[in-house]
Amino acid sequence: MPYTPSGFFCDRLIRERERKDGEGSVNKPLRFSGQDFNTLKQECLQKKTLFEDETFPATVESLGYKELGHKSNKVKNIVWKRPKDICDNPQFIVGGASRTDICQGDLGDCWLLAAIASLTLNEKLLFRVVPQEQSFSDNYAGVFHFQFWRYGDWVDVVIDDRIPTVNNQLVFTKSAERNEFWSALLEKAYAKLHGSYEALKGGNTTEAMEDFTGGVTEFYEMKEAPKELYKIMKKALERGSLMGCSIDSLVPARFETRTATGLVKGHAYSVTAVDENVEKESRVRLVRLRNPWGQVEWNGPWSDNSKEWTTISKSEKEKLQHQNEEDGEFWMSFDNFKKNYTKLEICNLTPDALDDDKIHKWTVSVNEGRWVRGCSAGGCRNYPDTFWTNPQYRLRLLEEDDDPEDNEVACTFVVALMQKNRRKERKLGANLFTIGFSIYEMHGNKQHMQKDFFTVNSSKARSKAYINLREVSQRFRLSPGEYVIVPSTYEPHQEGEFILRVFSEKRNTSDELRNVLNRVVSEREYAFAIMGCQGSYSSPKHCFSLENCRSMIALMDMDGTGRLNLQEFRHLWLKIKQWQGIFKHYDTEQTGCICSYEMRNAVNDAGFRLNNQLYDIITLRYANENMNIDFDSFISCLVRLEGMFRAFQAFDQDGDGTIRLSVLEVRAGVKRLTGCS
Repeated sequence: MPYTPSGFFCDRLIRERERKDGEGSVNKPLRFSGQDFNTLKQECLQKKTLFEDETFPATVESLGYKELGHKSNKVKNIVWKRPKDICDNPQFIVGGASRTDICQGDLGDCWLLAAIASLTLNEKLLFRVVPQEQSFSDNYAGVFHFQFWRYGDWVDVVIDDRIPTVNNQLVFTKSAERNEFWSALLEKAYAKLHGSYEALKGGNTTEAMEDFTGGVTEFYEMKEAPKELYKIMKKALERGSLMGCSIDSLVPARFETRTATGLVKGHAYSVTAVDENVEKESRVRLVRLRNPWGQVEWNGPWSDNSKEWTTISKSEKEKLQHQNEEDGEFWMSFDNFKKNYTKLEICNLTPDALDDDKIHKWTVSVNEGRWVRGCSAGGCRNYPDTFWTNPQYRLRLLEEDDDPEDNEVACTFVVALMQKNRRKERKLGANLFTIGFSIYEMHGNKQHMQKDFFTVNSSKARSKAYINLREVSQRFRLSPGEYVIVPSTYEPHQEGEFILRVFSEKRNTSDELRNVLNRVVSEREYAFAIMGCQGSYSSPKHCFSLENCRSMIALMDMDGTGRLNLQEFRHLWLKIKQWQGIFKHYDTEQTGCICSYEMRNAVNDAGFRLNNQLYDIITLRYANENMNIDFDSFISCLVRLEGMFRAFQAFDQDGDGTIRLSVLEVRAGVKRLTGCS
């Protein structure tokens, strides 16, 4: 759906109101697709019918759009069935949910299943995502629900229990127990969240880990891993973090192919434990992993049947929970782990995900933002003329670490930049943007940093690379102080929404750098005024449009006659001459237009201080397809701003910079100034 400023602001106002009421929190998740689980279940029980989900129907549309779409041969034999039609005595969970309950089907979503396997290691996290007391017996109505973290909010996703089958066998995720269905239904709910099963094909384990926990992920390339990696992994598990790893395949055709060691290339694994074996004064660091296939294991040293297990005591085996079974889980030495795997992913949990006071908890701050083409989508540092227009966030590191390295006074923190909704929009042709961020030191400035600042200052830190992942994150150590984080796409003019999160071991704060409004008025009221009536400007270079002339008269017509007297006209003319000088200053090539990215400075020079969302709206309203603003549009914008500030100043009866308007008063003022209802 195309972006519209009014829709964006309405959504934002609704989200802010909901969050004030606790909506979107862990204990009060939002209703995905507006569906309430308890209401739907009671309706079905009263009507003695089984729930059928119209928002995610048992049709090809829910399967996919290309490889699982209407023209695909793969979908011809698929039949949607409820568990009671697949087996006798279906159960939601059999003998407790465990990592052996997840076995991959015909969908390329091993990344998701590896995350589910990790999730089962933490019962509190598991039962947040998979609510308990769901069954196929007590008050069964064919309706189930699951909860996921979604870009800053928790959402409750309701589904029916019709699952894709072929020859009475589940097509996608299944359990080792034929009559257990929690993992298959969880996969279906996650598919609904993203629009289809096919949308789940291909991804990183961290993406699902974050959606299950609200955590933030760190990536480590083994060839560049820090020397303290084992310590990092051990500390991460002590914090309750989830971990996954994989072996890159340079040849796409060899994805998910088994090597001579039993490991699989291009395949996601869960890291389920790290430990040390201490026997006869020797110390071996070990890592336990699990293949989501539920089979195919490592066959080297410390594998299930290896000779190493014969050299240690029974008590040591029990401590390591060694089992000689083909269940997909195995141990290997840390050295072999580093040699064989190419990538490690650690998902650090937010404080609300942890209830154990003994576990060290991160502090976290979250900011939402948007790149708007022509205004705040400035691209990376390679584009110095527009880089400064990107959204900016102030970071204050207040306390140093408890255990500083090399006696260095520093703060450890993780910055994570996540782009929103790209997987769900994949069927519309959307791809992930190439994203990254830079961090600059600053001192006491609360305003949006200008171009000159980035010209004379180099970054203190930055993301290792710009990359086309849903989230780019990295760990840093910087001295306590104030910094500004600038998130961006690699190329300018790429429009999308994002969230920026900062996790730190100690206290920190982060907020968006923005200009302060002259008057305390809601963004929505300003939005209506600046946007005016919809339409485009195409007036001659040296003329004003009729609409613009009417706005000018309305601005200066103090007695309401519809005409300007000499004094009113003189005042208007001086305003126009002042604004013309500002326009000429930024129209350096004398084309009769200024670049939309310069509009922020031009508006500031005219004496208006707006926040970032309003600059975005100005660009969307007044810039043409080439991201330029002509003189007529420039004057029209300033006239409307002048009128709105003057109108709101009149309502500021106490002179304290605060106005109090009824809805009718706001509408009347907007209508008079813009000609719109």
